[in-house]
Amino acid sequence: QSQFVETGGDSVQLGESLRLSCAASGVTFANYAVAWFRQAPGKEREGVSSINVVSIGNGNTNYADSVKGRFAISRDDATNTVFLEMHSLKAEDTAIYYCAAFRRRRPPPELLARLWAREEEYLFWGQGTQVTVSS
Repeated sequence: QSQFVETGGDSVQLGESLRLSCAASGVTFANYAVAWFRQAPGKEREGVSSINVVSIGNGNTNYADSVKGRFAISRDDATNTVFLEMHSLKAEDTAIYYCAAFRRRRPPPELLARLWAREEEYLFWGQGTQVTVSS
């Protein structure tokens, strides 16, 4: 059974850093682009960042404008894990963070760049991990 599990969420202060992990099982992980999404209270789920497979564009990445320069996504195919490094955290980063796999395996970079933030394009959603940023 394919499964993605997010961990690393915590309650932190403004300006602090946090690293989230997304561990996959039951899939050929290296063939999938993976994305992080988040959902804040009362808001729709939104795309945060995506990373393509390493063999395509060396794992090219995409970021939401709200996190560019503060967040960094990476992957370790040896351990079937995707990470999200978050720095200079703001109150508006408070949300449940989810990871998921892009439904088309080994997607061309231009396709992922166009569709990466659309949640309907993803499979194997995890249960999420809570990030709370407070002053």
